[in-house]
Amino acid sequence: MSGTGVGIGQRPENIKQRLVKLLWTGIWLVYLSAPANDLLHGGHSTGVRILGWIGLAAFVTWYMLLLFRTGRGERNSVVLASLGVLATQSTVLALTLGREWLVLFVYVSIASGAALPLRMARWTIPSACALMTLIALATPGGKEFLAGLLIPALLGGFAMTGVRELVRTTVALREARATVAQLAANEERLRLARDLHDLLGHSLSLITLKSELAGRMLPDHPDKAARQVADIEQVSRQALVDVREAVTGYRRPRLAAELAGAKVALTAAGVVADLPADEPDLTGIAEGSETALAWALREAITNVVRHSGARRCTVELLRRQTLDGPVLELSVEDNGSGEKGEGPGNGLTGLTERLEKAGGTLDAGGTRHGFRLIARVPVTATAPAVESAP
Repeated sequence: MSGTGVGIGQRPENIKQRLVKLLWTGIWLVYLSAPANDLLHGGHSTGVRILGWIGLAAFVTWYMLLLFRTGRGERNSVVLASLGVLATQSTVLALTLGREWLVLFVYVSIASGAALPLRMARWTIPSACALMTLIALATPGGKEFLAGLLIPALLGGFAMTGVRELVRTTVALREARATVAQLAANEERLRLARDLHDLLGHSLSLITLKSELAGRMLPDHPDKAARQVADIEQVSRQALVDVREAVTGYRRPRLAAELAGAKVALTAAGVVADLPADEPDLTGIAEGSETALAWALREAITNVVRHSGARRCTVELLRRQTLDGPVLELSVEDNGSGEKGEGPGNGLTGLTERLEKAGGTLDAGGTRHGFRLIARVPVTATAPAVESAP
């Protein structure tokens, strides 16, 4: 909406927009030239003219207020009462001043279509036309005016019902678009929150471990402590790069890189790492599925390092044939005691959402000797599913 124009279904927000709407509505008042001409040249007495101008001004004011208030939540009973006032004014003016005043009923019909829902307007519009017909028959010379006013009253009234529905639809679409935009913003915030949790949780855990190692090594082995500090600097720089890429939405972690990072993190934590020796076979795995598995591996390793107290961690990457088709399965199992909670944390909840978007599943829970996390994603391309022994 521009500074002066008023979009359909939108209320005027400043003086210029109110003037534009007033001008657009006022154009149609030109058809009141017949009553105005009657007051000027109809041979009425001065008192009648004064009362006529007052009645015409009151009718126009009431009509404009009704149209300007349309869509602001008034009850239908208030609108019906206002239309009743307009119809009464039209009847009194037409009966007392003559046939030229029958045109007021056209405005009553149009106001009915603009201010009432269709289920009510389909009765009030014909009622206004019927009342105009009765008054025309009771007014001298009114029959000659009736034919020229009845059709505009009917067509104008029902045309305004279409305009009203168009306005309502436009408003609903505008509200729906705002809702979609809000949902998209919420989804983006959720994605960013998941990414930052996964990125910073892993990197800060590694920095903490290496800082502790450096502190223990510093008195007796300053050269080894210096290497740990150098590693801390490298990890922190990489974490900064990862956060920047996550914010821009371009970061896609790769499974091979996460396997290498997992070995470094586990070794630094003093955990014996049993990881696949070969490069992962990602044949038939969509990019989004690989990304979901990479996040699952990162979250699992972070939990092993931070919470499990494990001395050994085994990571397996297997292709399996399931009832739903071939899948690539990532399994991370440790022998630690872990930390018992009352439900899944933010990390596992975020992983579940990621894997569900990729068409996969996540299973996580305690075992007899530790904790196991299993993430599965579908294999989309034709490739032999191999059952690998643990």
